[in-house]
Formats: sequence, C-alpha cells, structure tokens
Amino acid sequence: MDKSLLGSLAAIVGEENARPLESLAPHTPFKIGGPADAFVSPRSVEEVSRVVCACEQASVPWRVIGCGSDLLVSDEGVEGVVIEVRDNLSAIRVDGTRIVAGAGATNAAVAEAACAAGLSGYEFACGIPGTVGGAAIMNAGAYDGEFSQVCACVTCVTPEGRIVEVPREEAEWSYRHSMFDAAHYVVVAATLELTLADSAGIKARMDELTAKREAKQPIDMPSAGSTFKRPEGHFAAALIDQAGLKGLSIGGAQVSTKHTGFVVNAGDATSADVQALIDEVQRRVLESSGVALEPEVRMWGREA
Repeated sequence: MDKSLLGSLAAIVGEENARPLESLAPHTPFKIGGPADAFVSPRSVEEVSRVVCACEQASVPWRVIGCGSDLLVSDEGVEGVVIEVRDNLSAIRVDGTRIVAGAGATNAAVAEAACAAGLSGYEFACGIPGTVGGAAIMNAGAYDGEFSQVCACVTCVTPEGRIVEVPREEAEWSYRHSMFDAAHYVVVAATLELTLADSAGIKARMDELTAKREAKQPIDMPSAGSTFKRPEGHFAAALIDQAGLKGLSIGGAQVSTKHTGFVVNAGDATSADVQALIDEVQRRVLESSGVALEPEVRMWGREA
C-alpha cells in the first residue's frame, strides 16, 4: 500500500488506529484469514467519512467490518483498507420508544438495553452474533423476527463521504438483503422503533430464545453462523442432513454434528478448507435433492 495513504489515514484516525498488514483472523469468530493491507478504526462518524474519501481519492479499495460474524476471509488476506466500526461506534441511546444504536453495538447489547428500558421488539436478535450495522445490511432475523420490522431509519456514509439518513421505506430489505451493500454505503447507526412492555416479560423471552440457541447451535465452536441461506420451500440444515453430510470434514473444517447448517472451524482450519467444504456440501446437496444452496457467509479475498 502507498505509504502516503497510510500516513493520511493515520492523520485522520491517529497512529494507533491505522495499522498496516493487520491479520483479520482475530477480528472474525471463525478465527481465519490473512492480513489487510491496512486496518483502520475511525473514532467517529466524521472520521469514517474522511477515511472513505481518502480511499476513494487514492483509488484504493475499502471494506467495512464490525464483529466479522458472517465473514470468511481468504488465507491470503484482502487488498486495500478494512474500516473497523465496532469499538468506537457502539454507543446506545434510548429516546422514548426508540433506540439509537451505533453500527458497532452488538445485537446482544441492544437487546439488553431495550429490555432494561422496557422496550419490546428486539428480543429475536438477542442471540444473533454480530452488530447492528451487520444486522441492517443483511436484514438479520431469527425466530420470526427481522431487523426490517423494527428499524425506522439507518444512518450511512456514502462512497462520496456524505452522511445520509435512509428511511425504512428506501432500504429495500428482503430476505438477508438490503440496498446498502450494492450502494457501497457504510452503515454507521440505526434507529429502532420498539414498543413499551414489561421488562420481566422481555427478559423471559430473551432467556427462552437464548436457551433454544444454545441447545441447537454449535456456539462453542468458531464459525460464521448459518453457512447457507434458507432455500425457498426447504431448510438448508435438513437438506444437508438428508444428504448424509453431518460431520463431513475437509482439513480443519467440519459440517457441525450439532447443527448441519453450520460449517465450523474444528481445529486450525484454513479458509481454503472452509471454502472447499462449502463447495462440496453445495455439490452433494444439489446431487441428492436438486436444490442449489446459496452461501449466507460473505467471502473476502484479494481477487474480490
């Protein structure tokens, strides 16, 4: 990477927040991935805007990471700048029946804040790994709830560096989709519209959903969450199970024996191991059922 750009980024976010050749493995629950040319942690929305503008002016590719909970990063790493929005953009504010959360706030933290304020509607997300920013981008959902059902608007930084508000009606949400990725917008905050309810009831519902998740999902093993999207009319895990793929391994990657919808890092898996296993699962499920599975995991590499 051009040293002048790295210097410009350091001038914006501080020397300690602009690190060259930072390994991305510690920044994803999968614990897999090579380095980014530069890893930058802006301290404010305004700094996000300035970092994006600097990258655009230098014609250097940039990407955004929160918890990295749905990412598979290649062993070779990624080209350009990775902008981290987790730690410095995680404030949560309650305003009546609304919660304004920074993109880096975890879904669990937002659900807890809502519960404490006696606000219902975000219980479904209490166990979804990742951040509010990621939830907005992929319209995260679980247990009959989706982000689009409770979000009033999303604050973003455009590729031109403008800070804009995208109302619910313009977000183009559908199943695990929004307009933010295609528009290359950086989600920096979201405003949720919730409803007043009894905190004890909210907490009971959250405990119930947490127990279900812990009982059914391999949360004790490194993964990127659900590996495949739900195919129309089917469940990915059921198709994988029916194809006899439970426990199938390639290198250190394994189809979970607890929930076949998850590919896990069973021990020193490489990104290539995971990718090969995903490809094999897709091939064999298509062969056995005629259904083409589409990955829910996002894949980053130098070729992208």
